[in-house]
Amino acid sequence: MSEIFMTAEGKKQLEETLYNLKVNERPAAAERIRVAREFGDLSENAEYDIAKDEQAKLEAEIAVIEAKLRNVKIIEEKGKVDKIDIGSKVKVKVLDRESDVEFEYTIVGTHESNPMENRISNESPLGKEMLGKRKGEEFTVKAPGGLIKYRIVKIL
Repeated sequence: MSEIFMTAEGKKQLEETLYNLKVNERPAAAERIRVAREFGDLSENAEYDIAKDEQAKLEAEIAVIEAKLRNVKIIEEKGKVDKIDIGSKVKVKVLDRESDVEFEYTIVGTHESNPMENRISNESPLGKEMLGKRKGEEFTVKAPGGLIKYRIVKIL
């Protein structure tokens, strides 16, 4: 697995999720299996099969999170910078619209992106195009509705 870019906060949340899965969810899954065994013949016991499937999904999720945590590279908080990088907060202006629409984005790693919170991945089309740009530079992004032209207004 390659490096996974995350903020320190994102890593902490992932560690808390892992802790919850191991300390709370894993014992609960084992208890569901124990209870299902009491229903009788395991070859015809749907509850047992469901409980085992849930346990397998849980263990797979734990393994994925552990692998991510082994490969996390913390995105350092950026001070005043003149070039956009992972961790940068950026204000951009859409140039192809009749109104002066501006958006603020934070560039984060793929595993921490959340478009609803304007946290976009460094691997998204918009994130990729912004990396390395400076204030005032313009760029174009191919979107489902066509090409959209932007200008970097400010690196926050």
